[in-house]
Amino acid sequence: MPNPIYKVIFYNQGQVYEVYARAIYQSEMYGFIEVEEFVFGERSQMIVDPGEEKLKGEFSKVKRSYIPLHSIIRIDEVEKEGASKVTEIQPSDKVAQFPFPKGMTPPRD
Repeated sequence: MPNPIYKVIFYNQGQVYEVYARAIYQSEMYGFIEVEEFVFGERSQMIVDPGEEKLKGEFSKVKRSYIPLHSIIRIDEVEKEGASKVTEIQPSDKVAQFPFPKGMTPPRD
């Protein structure tokens, strides 16, 4: 595949983010994944998804994002991008975050 697209799903402050990017790398900063060249759907669609619009705004001026390894849920190489989205984690969801090192606490909403 000449121009692969990756779907990156990760945990961020009580939410699950699903974004699409053209480049992902293991960072030189220990414990991080670098995500570059975010891909979002075309604006010509009649229906506007507020979740995708939120992510477009959040990542619009981001050149590269460093995501901690313990926040990554999954990375898939896909044939084409889909709709980026943000999902609130419900107490009944079975998404768990790796434990933080001693003395550190996970961020609270």
